[in-house]
Amino acid sequence: MELRMVAVRRRYVDGPFGQIHIRVAGPSSPQRPPLLCFHMSPMSGRIYARFIAQMGEDRLAVAVDTPGFGMSDTPEELPEISDYARAMAAVIDALGIEGPVDIMGYHTGSLIACDLARMRPEQIRRIVLVSAPLLNDEERAAMRSLYQPILPSLDGEHVMKRWRSFSHHNLGHGLDLEAVADMFPDGLLGRNRAWYGHRAAFNHQPDMGLPEVKQPIMVINPDDDLVQFTPRAAALMVDGHIVDKPEWGHGFLDASTSDAVALVRDFLDRE
Repeated sequence: MELRMVAVRRRYVDGPFGQIHIRVAGPSSPQRPPLLCFHMSPMSGRIYARFIAQMGEDRLAVAVDTPGFGMSDTPEELPEISDYARAMAAVIDALGIEGPVDIMGYHTGSLIACDLARMRPEQIRRIVLVSAPLLNDEERAAMRSLYQPILPSLDGEHVMKRWRSFSHHNLGHGLDLEAVADMFPDGLLGRNRAWYGHRAAFNHQPDMGLPEVKQPIMVINPDDDLVQFTPRAAALMVDGHIVDKPEWGHGFLDASTSDAVALVRDFLDRE
């Protein structure tokens, strides 16, 4: 069935670190739990805009700007993944959701989703993860070195450095240069605190807490910069499976929206 795209509205809710900006699509449904979506660092909920516009056809679908990213307020102290998870729990409460909730995370968002699932085991029903940052100590050290704070420079090279990395990771797999350039400004909204999310991710427990997550999990493994690490999730999940999608890369939620919606909907709606 071809689903239409519903309107995506923006609003703010209060959280533990100030205001949290969210995108909301679709009505509450007695048959289908709401779906909350958490983005990668240093992007924003914009990466889910087209996705929730289709998911919102038959359920409430929400994309959250992680505190410090997008249009959400920034924590005063360096946050950990558990802090981000508390903020997502605050979004659920602010929306007045008392029943079960499905959640979806992407990279750093995957870590947040697993922490929230452990925090609220009775409320979180099913989990979708886009890639799993399961790194050993040596790999985490290399990532920390790669994602250091970027100081501003008078000639703008700090912005060019971000652009070169962004275009490298996002070009291809259905996205052209114009589409990537349209996405790029959201990666700058973290300003000089964009490294907060990566720091929290590489400071988190190496197994993502997956052995403690009892809810059903679907891990999508696209051809992105975590493709070699994500398969490690298979040995750690209690009730989960991995779906390899080598034809997808970063930006697949824009480039292959309908296919992504169909895959996620099938997992969330199956008996």
